[in-house]
Amino acid sequence: MVSGEGTATRARPQAVLALAGELDVVSAADAYKRMLGLPLRRGGQFVLDLSELTFMDSTGVRMILQADQYARRNGAALVVIRPPEHVMRVLELVGLDDQLDLVDG
Repeated sequence: MVSGEGTATRARPQAVLALAGELDVVSAADAYKRMLGLPLRRGGQFVLDLSELTFMDSTGVRMILQADQYARRNGAALVVIRPPEHVMRVLELVGLDDQLDLVDG
């Protein structure tokens, strides 16, 4: 399940992509399409909310890397809301936990 919304604050325009359930080969294409539809502004913030994920495979890891590239290309910062511990383990195994700006939801 994928949802997306754009919100703006005075301090920093924000786009949010909230992912829930499984982030795998079946759902990643939809998540990617939703991401491309989000309004990102230079100096803004792209929030990738992984707090409701129940499973993530290597396709999900690729999706996170694409989100980082998308944010950078648009001059925005990527912030990732930390997933549950069993999904977080995947990020740790591939070393993304040290590369991402992870925050608690």
